[in-house]
Amino acid sequence: MMVSLQWYGEEGDSMHLRIRLANPAGNITLFVLDPVDPAARPALSAALMRRDPSVEQVAFVTAPKSGGAGRFEMMGGEFCGNACRAFGFLLARERFSGGVHTLAVEASGAASPVTVTADLDAGHSSAAMPLPRAVSPCFVGGLRGTLAEFEGINHLVLPHGYNEELLRAGQALLAQTGAEAWGVLFLEGLSMIPVVTVRSTGTTVFEGSCGSGSVAAACALGLAAGEGEHCCALRQPRGTILAAVTVREGSLSAASIGGSVSFGEPDVLTLPDKGEG
Repeated sequence: MMVSLQWYGEEGDSMHLRIRLANPAGNITLFVLDPVDPAARPALSAALMRRDPSVEQVAFVTAPKSGGAGRFEMMGGEFCGNACRAFGFLLARERFSGGVHTLAVEASGAASPVTVTADLDAGHSSAAMPLPRAVSPCFVGGLRGTLAEFEGINHLVLPHGYNEELLRAGQALLAQTGAEAWGVLFLEGLSMIPVVTVRSTGTTVFEGSCGSGSVAAACALGLAAGEGEHCCALRQPRGTILAAVTVREGSLSAASIGGSVSFGEPDVLTLPDKGEG
């Protein structure tokens, strides 16, 4: 695969990057397995997404900082639960031939490593998710929604089918929060359409599924239901995510997501030097 980025790399040098396409419940994620300068990531991500329209987001593997089994950073520095599930599964598959394994995965937008449990035989991966810093009611277009603010991304849960006017209003509100990324989530029963924007890349994607968005929706549903453990199977455009939250004394105490994960074959991305293309 060739992507024309004249500015990338030193004069006269081409760069070859190992890549791997992941499919965690339909949220197509491209992992770049070799180091890329953080300053170059937004433009490279945008180019890769233009090159392959099936790619919804790009994640960059880098060296662990906190003793985790591995670390990745999303294209805009945001947090992504589905990418956590996929990366943890990939790390487990590199180390083991089968079985169920639990690893600590470092991710952008997460203050501490995320615990991922990968069932290599079933093709399933789950992650103990960070809780939102705040959950509050939010009114958009006269509709009462729920704003869930996470460390690396904010989500607005709207109990309504997809509506373009509500989308624009929700995006305008979320853009003012200062988050690296935000999602407007249209939740109708247990069916959800997630629309996610990343500030640094200027991209807005109707995602096949959204991990952190699933937690946001489960938080809204769980807090409304009251005390106890609440689990829901959220049907999204290209996959279903099992999201669970625990409510204790009126507050959220735990959250997790789980679902299928699969991978494409390893590939190599060739970036030409400045003088090409």
